[in-house]
Amino acid sequence: MPGLVPASLEPQEELLGYLEQQRNALRISAFGLTDEQARLTPTASVLSVGGIIKHVASVERYWIDIVAERVEPFAPSGDYADNFRMRADETLGAVLDDYSGAALETQKVIDSISNLEHAVPVPPGVPWFPKDVDSWSVRWVLLHLVEETARHAGHTDIVREAIDGATALPLMAAVEHWPASPWISPWEPKR
Repeated sequence: MPGLVPASLEPQEELLGYLEQQRNALRISAFGLTDEQARLTPTASVLSVGGIIKHVASVERYWIDIVAERVEPFAPSGDYADNFRMRADETLGAVLDDYSGAALETQKVIDSISNLEHAVPVPPGVPWFPKDVDSWSVRWVLLHLVEETARHAGHTDIVREAIDGATALPLMAAVEHWPASPWISPWEPKR
């Protein structure tokens, strides 16, 4: 996908296009990393490239489950921090494959809904959800997913740059096989 989302007359396609653009930013930040590098936490936080992608896949699934009304009542469980961590038994390839699976499920669910204004009930009992809102629209959920994914794409940019100095445009140039130009050279691994 190029750096810009194609213009569309269909709002649903446009929103899904922006979501896919931000997903690609996350994937691009992982380009060329080993599993060990994807687990590194080189900044002041505990965030790693692999952990962020794992988290965003989980968040996207959760929101699409809300849209599809497949959410169980809120009950905190498990290790919340594990959602942000690429464990030693996980590979970057598997994390990226899982993220692709989440994207396919999103497409499937959104394609089954004909109206972006379709009401999405707010699950009760989730501490960070508003108590005075009964529902969101599918449009609102997609915009929220774009925002959430973009926020974390920025995190991966910072983490990746701290790992090996790679930045977004040279990585994108490498992924998309852009020719070198006077203003940008595709990223290459340091030897």
